[in-house]
Amino acid sequence: MSGPPAVVPSSQTPLGEGEFTETPDVSGAFPRLEPAQIEMLAAHGERRPTEVGEVLITEGEPDPAFYVVLSGLVALVESYGTPEQRVVRVHGPSRFLGELGMLTGQVSLFTAVVVAGGEVLAVPVEKIRKIVTQDAGLGDEILRAYLIRRSLAIGLGVGFRIVGSRYSADTLRLREFASRNRLPHRFIDLETDAESEQTLRHLGIGPRDVPLVVWGKRMLRNPSNAELAAMIGLRTGTDRDTTACDLLVVGAGPAGLAAGVYGASEGLRTVVLDAVAAGGQAATSSRIENYLGFPAGISGAELAERAVIQADKFGARTEVPVSATALRREDGHYVVQLDNGAAAVARTLVVATGARYRKLPVPGLEEFEETSVFYAATQIEAQICDQDPVVVVGGGNSAGQATLFLADHAAKVQLVVRENTLDEFMSRYLADRILADPRIEVLVHTEVRELLGDRGMLEAVVVEDTCTGRRRRLEARELMVFIGATPCTAWLADSVELDSGGYIRTGAAVAERAAEVFAELGRAPLPLETSAPGVFAAGDVRSGSVQRVASAVGEGAMAVRLVHEHLSGVQTAGV
Repeated sequence: MSGPPAVVPSSQTPLGEGEFTETPDVSGAFPRLEPAQIEMLAAHGERRPTEVGEVLITEGEPDPAFYVVLSGLVALVESYGTPEQRVVRVHGPSRFLGELGMLTGQVSLFTAVVVAGGEVLAVPVEKIRKIVTQDAGLGDEILRAYLIRRSLAIGLGVGFRIVGSRYSADTLRLREFASRNRLPHRFIDLETDAESEQTLRHLGIGPRDVPLVVWGKRMLRNPSNAELAAMIGLRTGTDRDTTACDLLVVGAGPAGLAAGVYGASEGLRTVVLDAVAAGGQAATSSRIENYLGFPAGISGAELAERAVIQADKFGARTEVPVSATALRREDGHYVVQLDNGAAAVARTLVVATGARYRKLPVPGLEEFEETSVFYAATQIEAQICDQDPVVVVGGGNSAGQATLFLADHAAKVQLVVRENTLDEFMSRYLADRILADPRIEVLVHTEVRELLGDRGMLEAVVVEDTCTGRRRRLEARELMVFIGATPCTAWLADSVELDSGGYIRTGAAVAERAAEVFAELGRAPLPLETSAPGVFAAGDVRSGSVQRVASAVGEGAMAVRLVHEHLSGVQTAGV
């Protein structure tokens, strides 16, 4: 617990006087705990009385405890104590407070204020984190509720505010970072939002000082992603132990998260780094429908959130945003230089940096990239595309998933595919759904030739039928590009062997050229091992990978088994 909560006398409570009634649970996000569950939790916490006006949780600060309301009422308030405050929800007996950030170490989105005195059960945060990961029944109920609450919070637009122009590259960068990390926030657009001028005047800020990030009394002027991450409570590596870890995983996509989970669960001191957000490219998928065990599908973001909590359960440390810039061997360890000037030291390494989407080879693309061209289809892109005509380019599963998702938001979606049939590289189930959707027009054997617009704002896309040579103008305010990927291996330089496409060679593919260095260990390279002993590659970054979520997870888990084999051989050889 972080000291006693602040108490405001009931006659002076900023919420004012009036009757408060409990908010009904219509989404499954606010279940009531059974008496037996409360008694189990009571063994780990303490019961204490509450007074009207007592603040249990403060917005923008870490949760001091996991609270169960035993009697009375507690209101969740946004911007508490300010003219903009609003009561978001009211909870009564047997409901528990908190949100996903409690499990991941992020700060609270709301202030929790007692509006009807009673009693609460307070359980220390570190104990509830253990309960969530060890008690299958209660843990799953809490986790499920917290995941739904995070989705609801994103939809409500609570949390911090990003104030800026939709045409600003830095504004877009902050919005994308918040979206990729599932950080609830509200965007105030200087171009269209009537609230923007009033907000800037209230803060004493001019239009040239944007973008801003505002939360309560805190204000960041055009912050870096790392500064925004620090404000929300994401780990950025500034407080990491500088001693060597057993396993450093670079990249927190499905392969990297799997390596983090398995590495930590098997007793390795494990650190996972990612330049943008946990989940990698998979986290940009609105729904993964062919992942084993989820017949109704699962969003990439939820899969990532569950994996991060699971990795944390076993002791893995996930840090975002942290970019690797170089790799070298030093004193028997691997040293990864980071973009923040620090370095991470490890006995072994799993490279799971994945790949970034390729850009269209179209003249003038750069003119529109800051405002109208996108390489993901998340809620942010859905908001930007709302009621606009949209063109999606690509014939793979990523393009198919994006097309179906955007069809629920855009005025019209046109899918441009250079292949002769939609199912040449796209899963049959996706192709069938797209072809049956009247909101989507599919243009096969077609390629983009020209982008039209004014002052950096896209107005139309000119495409050409590669069979007939006929060109056509497609009205479009946004262009979504999913045309393959380029591996994120530039930071590796000459540290490991790459193939002609820049993907990392592993196993038998490096055996001949790396024969001398492996001879010192008395063995050949292991299946996922690179030309550098003890450095493994998993997922999309590896040469010859299948490039599917399930296979990436499998490779991440397999890499950890090979890490153990390598470490065992090193110890045996006395290296």
